[in-house]
Amino acid sequence: MNMAAGLPRPDLDALPSVGEATLATRADLDALLAIGEPVVVRGLVAHWPLCVAAAQGTAALAAYLRARDRGVPVPVMEAPAASQGRFGYGEDLREYSFTKRSRPLGETLDRIARAATRPDGPTVAIQLLPLAEQLPNVVADNPMPLLPADSSPKLWLGGAVRTQIHHDRDHNLACVVAGRRRFLLFPPDQVTNLYIGPPDRAPPLSLVDPEIPDLARFPRFAEALGNAMVAELGPGDALLIPRYWWHHVTSRDPYNAMVNYWWGGSQRGLDDPRTLFLAALLALRDLPPRERDYWRAMFEAYVFDDSGAALAHLPLALRGQFGALGPGERATLRRQLQTSILTA
Repeated sequence: MNMAAGLPRPDLDALPSVGEATLATRADLDALLAIGEPVVVRGLVAHWPLCVAAAQGTAALAAYLRARDRGVPVPVMEAPAASQGRFGYGEDLREYSFTKRSRPLGETLDRIARAATRPDGPTVAIQLLPLAEQLPNVVADNPMPLLPADSSPKLWLGGAVRTQIHHDRDHNLACVVAGRRRFLLFPPDQVTNLYIGPPDRAPPLSLVDPEIPDLARFPRFAEALGNAMVAELGPGDALLIPRYWWHHVTSRDPYNAMVNYWWGGSQRGLDDPRTLFLAALLALRDLPPRERDYWRAMFEAYVFDDSGAALAHLPLALRGQFGALGPGERATLRRQLQTSILTA
C-alpha cells in the first residue's frame, strides 16, 4: 500500500455525489434496492437516543453505552500511528496492518477517548460489535423497523479510521451516529480496476490507497475513479449500499460512531451464488480456450441474457430447466444437483 509523499492526491470530494431519497416504508426499501445503486437518506436515524446522546458530546455517548453494558468483552482493532488510521494489508499481504482482540467496553471507550486527543497515537476502534447479543438494550432503544428481522445491527466506534476498498456480500444500511464519514463507492463491475488482494482472505481488500493512488503501479485505478461516486454523511444520516458495491470509508473526525445492518444473504448451499462461483473455478477456468468460449456463450445465453432470446423459439412447455423456475422446478433441479455431487 503506497503512502509515499509526493504522489498526486485526487480530489475525491469533487466526484459525483450519491443520490438522495426518502425511506419511510419497506416498499421504499425494496424499490431502492431494485434500482441497484447506493442512495443517501438524510436524517433517517437523527431521532435515535444514540444520536441524541452523541450530539451532547463523546462523554455523553460513552455514558449511554456504559449504562447498557452487560460486561461482555467487545471486539477491538488497533492500528499504529504510522498507519495514519488506515486499516488494510501489511506489507506482504499475508497479515493486516491492524491487530484484533477482545477487551472490556468501558476500558476501550476510555482508550478511544484518550487516543482522539493524541494525533500521534494509535487508532483504536470498536468494530463489528453485535449489538443484539452484547448490548440488546441499545437495539431496543434504537429500532430500525424498515429492515428484515434478521438484519442484526453492528456498532463501529473509534478514531479517524480509513477502511480500505472492500465489498459486502449482503445489502448494507450504514447509519452515522457521531462524526462525519465519507464513502467512496465503485460499481461491482470495477473489480478488475481495483486491484483486489488475495480473494480467499476475508475480507478481500484493494491494494490501492484511493487518497494517494500510485497510478504507475495501479494504472487501471484511474478508470475506477472515473466510475466512482462519493457520499458525505453526518450524524443521523444513512447510506443504503446494495450488495457487491465496493466502498472505501473515511472517518472524518477524531471520534466517530456508526451502526450498520447487513441482510439479504440467506442463500445457502447450491442456492448461494458464491458456491457456484467457486465450482466454476474448479470446473471451467482450466479448460482449453475453445471449451471456455463455449461455456461463456452458454452462461450468457441461458443465465445472464434477460431477453430470453435463446429460448424464444420454443414453447414454454419445452423449455425445461432453462425456462422460468418455480418452487417445484427449483426443488427438482436442486435434488438432481445434489445427487450428481454425491455420486461424483
